[in-house]
Amino acid sequence: MKKLISTSKAPAAIGPYSQANFANGILYISGQIPLNSETGKLVEGIEKETHQVMKNLEAILTEAGMTFKNVVKATIFLKNMDDFAVMNDIYASYLDQESFPARETVQVSCLPKNVDIEISMIAHQF
Repeated sequence: MKKLISTSKAPAAIGPYSQANFANGILYISGQIPLNSETGKLVEGIEKETHQVMKNLEAILTEAGMTFKNVVKATIFLKNMDDFAVMNDIYASYLDQESFPARETVQVSCLPKNVDIEISMIAHQF
């Protein structure tokens, strides 16, 4: 059985999708962009953008009763791979240093609202 996960502490979906779906102990989180749910505005600059995306992901995980320790897989989309090192340090600072999730990072030509980063995650309820 699928359960929709939604929180006002992360941006509302801007299309026909859910913030996250929980099914069979697995949480599938849709790609998050650096939109501040309190102000409704995008943050700018890869450092601020990465922090905002991670905060959005954390809010959804919390709503589902999970933390970053539950994350088993992440997918990161960057508009510019030159931002990788900055993004990677900030991303790592939010995660359990003992058990990083599996991950891929790819450069793409364009992202929703022309942001520089989008991250989606899969978490498992242990």
